[in-house]
Amino acid sequence: MSFSVRPVLDQDAPALRALHASVGWPRRSEAGWRWLLNHPARIEAEAPAGWLLIDGEGQPRGYTGNFVQRFWRGEAGLFGTSGYSIVVQPSARGHSRMLLRAFAEQPGMFARYTFNANPKSSPLFPRYGLRPWPTRTHALKLAWRLDTVTCAAGRLWREVDRHAPRLVDPRQERFLNRHLVDHGPLVLPTGVVVLSDLNDRSRFGDFWNALKAEARIIADRSPATLRWRLADPDRTIEPLVLAFNRGRAITGYAMAMMAKASIIEPPVLEILDLVALRDEPRAVPALTQALLANARALGAAKVRIQVVNEVLLRQLGPLAASARREGGWGHCHVRFEPGVEGVDTWAPTPFDGDYQMCLRPVPLTAVQSERAA
Repeated sequence: MSFSVRPVLDQDAPALRALHASVGWPRRSEAGWRWLLNHPARIEAEAPAGWLLIDGEGQPRGYTGNFVQRFWRGEAGLFGTSGYSIVVQPSARGHSRMLLRAFAEQPGMFARYTFNANPKSSPLFPRYGLRPWPTRTHALKLAWRLDTVTCAAGRLWREVDRHAPRLVDPRQERFLNRHLVDHGPLVLPTGVVVLSDLNDRSRFGDFWNALKAEARIIADRSPATLRWRLADPDRTIEPLVLAFNRGRAITGYAMAMMAKASIIEPPVLEILDLVALRDEPRAVPALTQALLANARALGAAKVRIQVVNEVLLRQLGPLAASARREGGWGHCHVRFEPGVEGVDTWAPTPFDGDYQMCLRPVPLTAVQSERAA
């Protein structure tokens, strides 16, 4: 059977939901797909929202998303893009190369990358010019276990699912708890506050301007971009956004999201972003401590950051040493456009990748039903 590739269109949302459902991945609502496919940077870059693999009868058999972001190097604007959700149905096995080639060879991007490759897809990316990167941290994830019993039970259920999947009831959502919908106030260390003002002329706007002025390559974290990120229609629990203050100035911030990878996985507080000004040594440890101190009361069994860089490891200090090392298969790969200056200054976090878009939200309806019962 012959196959072809074409760009994704808005009316493809039902096909995208069906493809994601076929592999057990989170299924977005129609509003959620509109939000994701029409993100502002992609429209500005005039780039495809992704590509569909079409069989000879015109039916979608595969997909990869194209999450374009604006980057800055001082006042110079760049576009970079993350490939996400590579899905290929069994009838089209072997044709993922068509999707990967479309993604890897698209023009106008200083970098094409994935920071969320799974063990099966990871070996494919070097065939299309995407190399493991960052050099020392491309295979590293950091996780802090808060509830070892629940984490161990989750590992046990994964083994059951691997060896005897018929024993896993797909209708039963495990490891839900009341804290996910009903928790007390946060307990925050001195200098750390919940960030609520994301107006363009806010103190966070000043922080973003100072961050951009450091002239490293950095993904756009302007107030407008964060407002768009936080407007995801499919979110079930609002992401937690914290700021670190030095006097009246914000000098670092963190964003974290509660997620639950599957019906047999415990809830995890996923750190989506963690960044500070170059001359601020206290922000990253204080923000991380704040997340660790509150995560269990929010219903999480562990805290995790799935993309780290060498700068962040140094800033975390002893906190990095206390974390469990996860990953190990090389989930971060990148293909840089030749001649782009300053790529060695790029220090990515999960914010640069697709984690916020691809993490499975906690199914609050299941939590509420369990409480009612």
